[in-house]
Amino acid sequence: MIDIGLTKLALIGVVALVVIGPEKLPTVARMAGSLFGRAQRYINEVKSEVSREMELDELRKMQQEVQEAASDIEQSISRSVSDTKQSLQSAWDDSASISTADSFSVEQLAVKAKSFRKKKLARTSAIPAWYKQQSGQKARVLSGAARVAKYRPASQNKASGSFFS
Repeated sequence: MIDIGLTKLALIGVVALVVIGPEKLPTVARMAGSLFGRAQRYINEVKSEVSREMELDELRKMQQEVQEAASDIEQSISRSVSDTKQSLQSAWDDSASISTADSFSVEQLAVKAKSFRKKKLARTSAIPAWYKQQSGQKARVLSGAARVAKYRPASQNKASGSFFS
């Protein structure tokens, strides 16, 4: 603001003392101080109001940008929905024109899927051992050594004898 040093303040005080006089100087100083305080408060209020107006303008611009972005998104979504709707409609129209032979194959596929699920359930569920033996599924698992011993030719069993002999 104004560059006032200590010497300038002393000079102003001496001139005020001479012009106003010593008895009125304290009241004039109080009035000058209160006027100076009012001026500072008024300037601060004006600054805050200007800054609020600037922020309000920024918020209005931001609101307008958000509304434009929202309308763009809404338009793109409506376009994609309409495109999807058209493609689904064309697919529906195409599927309606398929002959009954194709629908028969769809029924066959459903039967195959049902039998596949039954077979999978039979393989993975807890099936009794007697049923597994009847159907040919393994009831027990043999270890590697047990399989070698079971399927070793008979001539090797007798010839091997003992290890130390």
